[in-house]
Amino acid sequence: MSTDAAKSQPAQREATARPAPRSELLPLPWKLHLTVLLIALVYPFVFPSSFMLNFGVLALFYAFIGQSWNIAGGFAGQLSFGHVAFFGVGAYAATIAQMRFGFSPWLGLPIAALAGALVGGIIGVLSFRAGLKGSYFALITLAFAEVLRIVSNSVSITGGGLGMLIPMKPGAVNLQFAERSGFYFLILVLVAISIALAEWLRRSKFGAQLAAIRENEDAAKALGINVFREKVKVMLLSGAIGGVGGCFFAQYFLYIDPLIAFGVDKSVEMLLVSMIGGAGTVYGPMVGALLLALVSDGTRALTQIQGLSLVLYGALLVIIIAYLPNGLIDLFARIKARFSKGRN
Repeated sequence: MSTDAAKSQPAQREATARPAPRSELLPLPWKLHLTVLLIALVYPFVFPSSFMLNFGVLALFYAFIGQSWNIAGGFAGQLSFGHVAFFGVGAYAATIAQMRFGFSPWLGLPIAALAGALVGGIIGVLSFRAGLKGSYFALITLAFAEVLRIVSNSVSITGGGLGMLIPMKPGAVNLQFAERSGFYFLILVLVAISIALAEWLRRSKFGAQLAAIRENEDAAKALGINVFREKVKVMLLSGAIGGVGGCFFAQYFLYIDPLIAFGVDKSVEMLLVSMIGGAGTVYGPMVGALLLALVSDGTRALTQIQGLSLVLYGALLVIIIAYLPNGLIDLFARIKARFSKGRN
């Protein structure tokens, strides 16, 4: 055996053993999308109670903001601890536009998207221009979120530490619905758009470039990919989604303050739902969000211990990372593959 051949064997074995990119773990036929959509559409008619509708709204909300993290952290590998920066900026931008300048609450959605994208672009340009990645990038995003919290707590236009209370004026024109089902269908539309974006990323050239950057940034540069530009673009997209999530949250609860808007818990929730469901997959955030909502509401109904739901969810995250590093979506893919193999 030649020396070159001997040297090539370990590299070949390593390449063979490497798992498939997360975004390619599970093929997504149109029937799957249609089935998920039909289940989501009939849910409020099957479970019309306020409790169950609130559960559905919050589960979809977690899925939506989780998709914001997933697009940057899962598809592009830009792990962030401060994605709440986009959420908080979007919440404040929409609320300030409504309360201080008289804009329609519906215009708050595109305003929040632009504000979130702007902050995402600023963080991306400053961080990636400085060559920050990995844990350094994660920490700098956390620092940005904390700076924004301090600023929002200090200036008068945001209401300072008292926050901002949105007057209750029920009516679709005010983005306030008399029934929770109105909010349910609104967040369902937003989630459907985010899933469509994730599916587009999975199939597009842009998504393939992000996957290459995620797997090996230096190799992506060698292939001619403009790594800096693509990473900034994905931060713009991720920030826009996070900003819209902040606007929805403000209108649903009619109140925001610096701790709510820029609290670390939101960043943790975005990360958790994606990692547990399956980072870099289309439906990973939705699967993780359903589990988060079940754990949260279940522990709240059974006990009054504060923070127990996050403890349980954290323990679940450790278990999944240990045994299912690609998330629950990977488990479903394995079950499907085994079932298909058994039938053949």
